[in-house]
Amino acid sequence: MKTNDLQQATFAGGCFWCIEAPLQRLKGVGKVISGYMGGSINNPSYQQICSGMSGHAEVVQLNFDADVISYRELLQIFFSLHDPTQLNRQGNDCGSQYRSAIFYHDQQQQQLAEQAIATLNNAKIWPNPIVTSLEALQPLFIAEQHHQNFYDNNPNQPYCQIMIEPKLLKLQQLFPDKLL
Repeated sequence: MKTNDLQQATFAGGCFWCIEAPLQRLKGVGKVISGYMGGSINNPSYQQICSGMSGHAEVVQLNFDADVISYRELLQIFFSLHDPTQLNRQGNDCGSQYRSAIFYHDQQQQQLAEQAIATLNNAKIWPNPIVTSLEALQPLFIAEQHHQNFYDNNPNQPYCQIMIEPKLLKLQQLFPDKLL
């Protein structure tokens, strides 16, 4: 993958570990970084994020080759990895730091995200409407090192087995042609 041909995408869908691991396994996806975005504190710590008072969401930012995987396909995968109808939570993880959000990098990404949400709402995939927020890109504050590649570094950790393993299996079932 040529670095100068890559685009970026930034997603929040609950705990960043749960989105990071599946996205790392996609063809055309380069570096995936876990971090914080969308709040009012510069260089926040994980403890500040967990307080729910910072306004930041746990996010993953990735580089991708649009000739291999399109932003539209990334959106489809993102929406399949979490419940975008839950406001400020995913499962037992509660608070605005776990909100479902798309931080768009440009107007085209914003329009594609709006279209994806409208299409999914019209299809009534979920009984409730999607509450995923669309937010303009803000500064990314990279999470502490032990949060990076969390699943790959801790595959036997109970949270990984209970929360991330099912997402990886779902990814294999729904998008086998997109996996490395």
